[in-house]
Amino acid sequence: MDDVPEPRVTGPFDVLVQVGAAGLCRTDLHIVEGQWAEKSGVALPYVIGHENAGWVREVGSAVSNVAPGDAVILHPLVTCGLCGPCRRGDDVHCESSRFPGIDSDGGMAELLLTSARSVVKLADGLEPAAVAALADAGLTAYHAVRKAVPLLHPGATCVVIGAGGLGHIGIQCLVAMTAARIVVVDPNPRARELASQLGAHEVVESGKDLTDSAHIVLDFVGEQGAEREGLAITRRAGSYFIIGYGGKIDIPTIDLISTERNIIGNLVGSYTDLDELMTLAAQGQVTLHTKRYPLASVNEAMDDLEAGRLQGRGILVP
Repeated sequence: MDDVPEPRVTGPFDVLVQVGAAGLCRTDLHIVEGQWAEKSGVALPYVIGHENAGWVREVGSAVSNVAPGDAVILHPLVTCGLCGPCRRGDDVHCESSRFPGIDSDGGMAELLLTSARSVVKLADGLEPAAVAALADAGLTAYHAVRKAVPLLHPGATCVVIGAGGLGHIGIQCLVAMTAARIVVVDPNPRARELASQLGAHEVVESGKDLTDSAHIVLDFVGEQGAEREGLAITRRAGSYFIIGYGGKIDIPTIDLISTERNIIGNLVGSYTDLDELMTLAAQGQVTLHTKRYPLASVNEAMDDLEAGRLQGRGILVP
């Protein structure tokens, strides 16, 4: 914990947000481990935290979609709106974006500077601390499910690996958006119990008996062997969606050709994805299971996440 200069509104589309809650993500652990050092190119020190919600404190002269006092959730990217991907609605691949908490100051602080393009007003009854982690964990899970929906016809089998911070949201999205059979793999008995409560049709401790069974695999772990298991579970002509990360995939190309399996990466999600997800949240179809910590307890929260003591998502509240 340290004192840093307060961010200030300087541009016409700037939005200064009083942070109401910042979600804790495994990416934050990976940042500390150094996995993002070369990719982000950011100079230390900087403020992490890329799952943020709060209240608008101040806006730039050209901002018309929000006003001071509005409760908002923040799309994790600050995008330009002018490049090809932004014009196509694929703003997660904006050619000149910033990613607060990854390559610039994020939300594990009292204040965060973002853009009018990044703020989604919260519906009445939604508070920032209840939805903050939907800004990344929820958005990433929704984005993957949204891409998988056309492949999940009634009767199709979708295997979800990991019912933790991302996975428990993905399960709810699947229940709300598909008629697929949902099988959840997680070694943690509490996570399996939660998955059942959220609507999974079957929960198992290991995927060893699921080989070649799934039309779609959503891997919310992506490391520690889950990536090998996920590919093994994917049936011929099926699709393996990687959402969690940290591991490696080594597969002979002939195996992909002969089985016509697809490997699909997933990075966060678009502003439209977040807007749609907040509709599900307002309808009560997607809710977060969280543990709240005061901001000053960030190290305790990080330790709980790394040790696997967190069920659902950790939330830091300034």
